[in-house]
Amino acid sequence: MASAFDVAAARTRFPALHQKQVFFDNAGGSQVLEEVIDSIRDYLSKSNVQLGASYQVGEQSSAAYKAGYAAAAKYVNAGTDEIVLGASTTQLFRNLSYALAPSFSPDSELILSKLDHEANIAPWVSLAERHHLAIKWWVPSAVSNNPKLEPADLKALMTPRTRFVACTHTSNILGSITDIRAIADVVHAVEGALLCVDGVAYAPHRQPDVKALDVDFYSFSWYKVYGPHISQLYASPRARPLLTSLGHHFNPSTTLADKLALAASTYELTASIPTLTSYFGPDPQRWWRGIAAHEESLAGVLLAYLGSRKDVTVFGEPTADSAKRVPTVSFVVEGWTPQELVETTEQRSAFGFRWGAFYSNRLVEEVLGRGAQGIVRVSMVHYNT
Repeated sequence: MASAFDVAAARTRFPALHQKQVFFDNAGGSQVLEEVIDSIRDYLSKSNVQLGASYQVGEQSSAAYKAGYAAAAKYVNAGTDEIVLGASTTQLFRNLSYALAPSFSPDSELILSKLDHEANIAPWVSLAERHHLAIKWWVPSAVSNNPKLEPADLKALMTPRTRFVACTHTSNILGSITDIRAIADVVHAVEGALLCVDGVAYAPHRQPDVKALDVDFYSFSWYKVYGPHISQLYASPRARPLLTSLGHHFNPSTTLADKLALAASTYELTASIPTLTSYFGPDPQRWWRGIAAHEESLAGVLLAYLGSRKDVTVFGEPTADSAKRVPTVSFVVEGWTPQELVETTEQRSAFGFRWGAFYSNRLVEEVLGRGAQGIVRVSMVHYNT
């Protein structure tokens, strides 16, 4: 796939890249766009007051906050009443689990994927334990180093009692892209069943469209999409009425933010989001297509090298096809522990990447069969070369 993406121009927009360090740990958090840094500084230095005041600076602060919510909602093709911003995807899913809990009946079944980050597992396990609900584990039927979340495997688990399914859009270990729309079709074939998707590892590489995906809940973290440490959760019109508000009894409880925010959307970070989304240009889909092509070429170089070595085992898609994966590549090398390999490389070069399970312990340990040190992960994004 040919790429017309100008990586040199993109790199000039990120101050952190003007140093020797090579950032190959982007799945843990991307570098931040310079204009976003400027926006946060400007907000704190000029309009850092409580929202809702009628004096001039108060009105400016409120307007900036509202603009942040509007930009965040538009970016995923949602309404402002359908999203909430918060500290992290982990926190937003935990809040969601408490707000959703009263909607389940005693015979409800939850289906959870073992390929997921724990952020989209632990809240639902805890909910099921508190309310004595049944959990079914969604594990790929085919045993391999490239496990996938297939609609057929999910369909075999669904029953009329299924009320909730949680899965990842892209594995933060495998880099594999799940066909979420096909999954949504399976879930919604059962009346009342809801689909909750973790998009954290997908969003740095593609723009999510929550309506096209037909999801009920979708969350990702802006701090992995070149922005500040803030996250976003979407809830569909069919799902939002099921949520009990976690807010004070005298506050509104109409929008998703009313129900789940708990005053956790940091003002200066929220206000920076319009600056971030403008980075993607007037035609974000075209911009992201260029990104996909560039990232495919990056992954191709690494996967070709790893695939040429008989002492290397790669986990996830063995090809760089951008329709199947993002450039998050995990592997192990015979004769080296993951920790030894990473730390030795760091001593000899400026490359920065990581070893471990990256909060996907059930995938790494139970599905892939790796030990305590997990795997080596190299995670690239569009500004890498």
